[in-house]
Amino acid sequence: MSNNQEIRYCHRFSYILLKFTLFAYGIVWWLIGGFILAIGIYAEVERQRFKTLDGVFLAPSIILILLGIIMFIVSLIGVLGSLRDNITLLKVFMFTLSVCLILELLGGILALVFRNQTVGLLNKNIRKGIVNYYDDLDFKNIMDFVQKRFKCCGGQEYSDWSVNMYHNCTAPGPLACGVPYTCCITTKPNEVANTLCGYKVLEKERLDLIDTIHIRGCTDAFFIWLMDNYKIMAGMLLGILLPQVHTHTHTHTHTHTHTHTQIRPKLSFKAVL
Repeated sequence: MSNNQEIRYCHRFSYILLKFTLFAYGIVWWLIGGFILAIGIYAEVERQRFKTLDGVFLAPSIILILLGIIMFIVSLIGVLGSLRDNITLLKVFMFTLSVCLILELLGGILALVFRNQTVGLLNKNIRKGIVNYYDDLDFKNIMDFVQKRFKCCGGQEYSDWSVNMYHNCTAPGPLACGVPYTCCITTKPNEVANTLCGYKVLEKERLDLIDTIHIRGCTDAFFIWLMDNYKIMAGMLLGILLPQVHTHTHTHTHTHTHTHTQIRPKLSFKAVL
């Protein structure tokens, strides 16, 4: 085999490898996007059926639908660009990935720099959700899970529950001046708390409730959990960012190879197979 033939073979092999690697990445993210979109649509149909409240914060299904649509479209552009050797689509795909990476990094930096404002916004939205706690199934399930998982109560603190019309101290009924049972302290791992274990706790002093309910707010509890599990969070962030960086690198390399190499083989799947 001559040197020219070896060079042609190496160029052809690297071109095929980049093409199919990028195609595989695009297919994987396309399927994930479609799966997230399907879950979001199903959740939204269920939410409308139960006529729960509108609002982005109170409707995780909306977030899933938007995320699924973005992933589905962007990944489809990458798949078509790699499959058809379309430089325009590949550049759009690469540009979109770059924008997503920049926005993710910028969002993380801003959240750290303006931590107090971020916490304040989060507490404000949680209080809005608490107002409609019994009317919105999505928020109720999320809040119950968070309070049990992180052993906390309310957003900023347990007294946030006073904004709910059923838990306000002026309300009639057994829930008045109380908190949901998911705020209560349990002594055993799988113990089911009494549904009225938070009865009249809002009338008592904070120190008197240490053995009854979790007095720490869920916002503080969540950030404490993040600090205690920083290694896990760092791994998750790398797991999110590295595939995007890797895909961006492959897209840039494939575009550069297709544009600048002197040997530009027009491959199709029939030819390869």
